[in-house]
Amino acid sequence: MPDEKQQSVDPARRALLIGGLTAAGGAAVLASGARSQSAPDPMAGHDMSAMAADPYATPMSGMAHGNMTTVGQVDHARNGFDPTPMLTDWDTGTTELLPDGRTLRTFDVDAIDKEIEIAPGIFFPAWTFNGRVPGPALRAKEGERLRIIFRNFGSHPHSMHFHGIHSARMDGVPGAGLIGPGEEFIYEFDAKPFGCHLYHCHALPLKRHMHKGMYGLFVIDPDPARQSDPALTAVAASRLLGSPENANWQEMAMVMNAFDTNFDGGNEVYACNTVGQAYMNVPIRIDKSRPVRIYLLNVTEFDPINSFHLHANFFDYYDTGTTLRPTQRTVDLIMQCQAQRGILEFSFADHEDGMYMFHAHQSEFTELGWVGMFDVRGPAA
Repeated sequence: MPDEKQQSVDPARRALLIGGLTAAGGAAVLASGARSQSAPDPMAGHDMSAMAADPYATPMSGMAHGNMTTVGQVDHARNGFDPTPMLTDWDTGTTELLPDGRTLRTFDVDAIDKEIEIAPGIFFPAWTFNGRVPGPALRAKEGERLRIIFRNFGSHPHSMHFHGIHSARMDGVPGAGLIGPGEEFIYEFDAKPFGCHLYHCHALPLKRHMHKGMYGLFVIDPDPARQSDPALTAVAASRLLGSPENANWQEMAMVMNAFDTNFDGGNEVYACNTVGQAYMNVPIRIDKSRPVRIYLLNVTEFDPINSFHLHANFFDYYDTGTTLRPTQRTVDLIMQCQAQRGILEFSFADHEDGMYMFHAHQSEFTELGWVGMFDVRGPAA
């Protein structure tokens, strides 16, 4: 395909001109209407002498990693998705009762070819689920019957492969749920086990379909009634979307991904939820009185490992989310290979207000887009 033609590249292929992204060749196109390349001074209006005298002064978000930030803003309206509301945009489908009393939960998912902007002025020819990258964050309850109506409006054969438990004919691999352009397939299986999972296209070549954007979170909430230990019942209830216990939590869907803009087999832009430095430009507001839960998924292609590091704090980690007891306690950094995922839980209750960074702990990933800020404050008045 013309958008994936091998390009000759400079050996320093990842030098993405931090401080102002430019097109990296191939499919990446510098927008003719790109914003001004003169960035405003992030410290303008601040008393620098006072800050220098106070070693505890909160750093401004634009100063992260030597002020290595993108210039301009991505047009989220043009993309059709925005990384900030995407954090809490759970797709719960539609429901009806089956004759046996169980809930049937139905999702509609379409494969769509779509150009998206992944950093200011840098566009990528994506293959999407429902017109967004990552695809919709599907969420269901343990024990429900799930039905996913998948339609392929794209230009290539595609499928949906779910990490979970199901029959072979629902596996979404060639010969079992792989559909051509203009076709439809219905996947149906029970929601199990509970946890933080994913779905992705399993058409070949797999790395191309994955890298082009065909992936998303797939969360199954535990059923508290299935727990015999009262302590675990409470934990399960806190994860069940819509329950009073769950309402106390600040939950977020985060997908670590990256983009090879010139199709040379190496990434030039790294991100959380697709747009490089989205959460530096718009820090994530955190109410310090409520705990935080992150459903974290790594789908970074072409790099064996990605990571999540939280500044000035520690978290408990539930690998794959299939347990109600942490698999790691009091850590500030976890690594995930591709398709690995888990749940992070932490609190800022004892912290002073301020900006707290999170990012990959591979410095290259951070400086090429995978970095953000939590804007921690007391409860809104």
